[in-house]
Amino acid sequence: MERILIIEDDTDINNLIAAALAKAGYTCQQAFSGTEGLLYIKAERFSLVILDLMLPGMSGELLLPQIRAITPVPVIVLSAKDSLDSKVDLLSAGAEDYMTKPFEIRELVARVGVQLRRNAEKGASSKTMLKHKSLVLNPEEMSARLSGQAISFTKQEFKILELLMQHPGRVFTKQDIYDYAWDDIYIGEDKTINMHISNIRKKLKAVTEEDYIETVWGIGFKLSEK
Repeated sequence: MERILIIEDDTDINNLIAAALAKAGYTCQQAFSGTEGLLYIKAERFSLVILDLMLPGMSGELLLPQIRAITPVPVIVLSAKDSLDSKVDLLSAGAEDYMTKPFEIRELVARVGVQLRRNAEKGASSKTMLKHKSLVLNPEEMSARLSGQAISFTKQEFKILELLMQHPGRVFTKQDIYDYAWDDIYIGEDKTINMHISNIRKKLKAVTEEDYIETVWGIGFKLSEK
């Protein structure tokens, strides 16, 4: 499961971000100063960092290059500074994205999903085969076999299965799935997600009676364990 480090000294904002990300299915670690954030970076592994600039102990501008020296983890910067020069400097220093305060929490969650997907795709060439029950995916070849029989999936169908099989046991929201499979920000594309899930199930059912995708009502989808 993706773990996200939130480095933000404003308690209300930090808690708001943590609550929204937890609702989206992520695990969060909260830090309230630059020095505390650096300690977590050195001691633990994270999938993404959300970094405020105006921090006690160590500013975000000073912390960013130190994060980059330790880990290639994606960093989304939050700042009240909205000048083009500030944005360019931070992106040049290694930040993947930049949001100006005040920001919409739903947009931040969407941007987190996009960055996690992009980071996962960077390592696609080193991915091994994915297997669940009798279904095997080859991410490098974008091919799938079920009980030894080849199955043809569209790009989005394949990416949906790839996401679910990379994290067996995790429930993915429709936003998670859309961000990963469509390379875009989710804007309530429920019908699109449902149609692709239905198509995947039909193709699998043509070969086996086993269930591979479970609907978690009110949340999203996960791999079926039955």
